[in-house]
Amino acid sequence: MKTIIQSSSKTLSIALSAALAISGLALSSDVSAAGKLEKEDLKFGFIKLTDMAPLAVAAEKGFFEEEGLFVQLEAQANWKVVMDRVINGELDGSHMLAPAPLAASVGFGTKADIVTAFSMGFNGNAITVSNDIWQQMKPNVPMDGGKPVHPIKADALKPVVEKYNAGGKPFNMAMTFPAGSHNIKLRYWLAAGGIHPGFYAPPQDISGQIGSDVLLSVTPPPQMPATLESGTIFGYCVGEPWNQQAVFKGIGVPLITDEELWKDTPEKVFGVTQAWAEKHPNTYLAITKALIRAAIWLDADSNKNRKEAVEMLSQKQYVGADVEVLAASMNGTFEYEKGDKRPLPDFNTFFRHNASYPSWSSAVWYLTQLRRWGMIAEYKPDNWYLETAKKVYRPDIYLAAAKELVAEGKAKAEDFPADTRIQPSQNFFIDKIPFDANKANDYLAKFAIGLRGKQTIAGGKVVE
Repeated sequence: MKTIIQSSSKTLSIALSAALAISGLALSSDVSAAGKLEKEDLKFGFIKLTDMAPLAVAAEKGFFEEEGLFVQLEAQANWKVVMDRVINGELDGSHMLAPAPLAASVGFGTKADIVTAFSMGFNGNAITVSNDIWQQMKPNVPMDGGKPVHPIKADALKPVVEKYNAGGKPFNMAMTFPAGSHNIKLRYWLAAGGIHPGFYAPPQDISGQIGSDVLLSVTPPPQMPATLESGTIFGYCVGEPWNQQAVFKGIGVPLITDEELWKDTPEKVFGVTQAWAEKHPNTYLAITKALIRAAIWLDADSNKNRKEAVEMLSQKQYVGADVEVLAASMNGTFEYEKGDKRPLPDFNTFFRHNASYPSWSSAVWYLTQLRRWGMIAEYKPDNWYLETAKKVYRPDIYLAAAKELVAEGKAKAEDFPADTRIQPSQNFFIDKIPFDANKANDYLAKFAIGLRGKQTIAGGKVVE
């Protein structure tokens, strides 16, 4: 999933040309050079999570205004509301779960054409369980010097789940949205440990619980700690600061971060409808420029701006969590069991390692996971995955924005991807199963749990 960086002033033009040629997309002459903004007053949505930071920074540091944009940022109740309001035009765009536009494009949950030209960053999630579940898991977790060996695998949870199931008690866990990264990452972690997270069979069954060992349900991010504390759920997958909040409140223990599950995993994107992007090409380019500048600022000089960013995010109109809770993961460390704080320098990454680049490889990976759990109900050939990724993820617009920023002296050419071709991935996954975006079906066939080939779900069972 890594891209190769070359230090050459020509790389950005080459990359932009390559992206356009490979994708078959084209920028209008108005978009490829600065033009009049079609719309200046904008309303963007977000969920109260740390990784909405590029939006807050672009507003607070004046990057939107410098692009001629007057932006209102508005917190949303949950991810469904985000999708609905972007689709119906109440929001011009929004902070959005990375797989959500892909799921919408194939009609899971809702059918809509949403595009993204900007990744909000890498990593930022964790899987947390209650103190009681942690104590039951702990005898199964390898130790070194009295401390758990990380990453903690779901193998340690499996005997606990089996005990609950044998006693007729459902093992409830939460994620934030069916077509979301938290759902997909939680499922990946569970399945890698031999715990079946369940299948979907849309449109008849969208519970995601067919054949499941655990019952996954939706809970809005800020409500996760309280729901865990009440005992309604035994664990959850969510973005920060809601894992560190559980530690600070003494009610739960984060087991694994998504950086440990799959290093440099894209987590959120900034999404707009395709119709909106086509109607406002210059405005969309200006938005992308402002967001890229915000991402650069967030990662600049070994995170020197993170203290200011944390104070910014702590304001009620943004995340509204305590400074200490936000800083716990934003400053290069992460606390697991209370008092067990460890270095995790890339837990929140916004620009370095191409974190803001909307990668086709990443999009294909999310599509494979939608297929794996039945959200994409039927077999699709390998080329379909890449073609779908290209319709939704728009690196051509990102690179055009980057090219303008370099010309304006606001960014460096060598900081952007020089090779935009699909690259076979190295092995960054917890289960050591390698991923190649060019061979989606071969990849799916490697999993012990999940749909593969032409399998479908019918009558509550996997059918060949």
